[in-house]
Amino acid sequence: MAKTRSPSSGGRKVPKTYRLAPDKVAAAQRVLGAATATETIEQALDLVVFRQALLDGTRNLFGLAIATPDDD
Repeated sequence: MAKTRSPSSGGRKVPKTYRLAPDKVAAAQRVLGAATATETIEQALDLVVFRQALLDGTRNLFGLAIATPDDD
């Protein structure tokens, strides 16, 4: 995947601590082609936000009810 920076990723950065599975972060890092764990997490979060924008846009455009994993 080509490295691109979304407009939202240039905002203020704050230190955070999370407990994440190292193998899951490493797998995501390989898939995304990210240089660091921080870049991996930022890209993954950008993809989640983009996914929601796509779903919202599709719903608005077609008036469809699209189920998401959190629509239990």
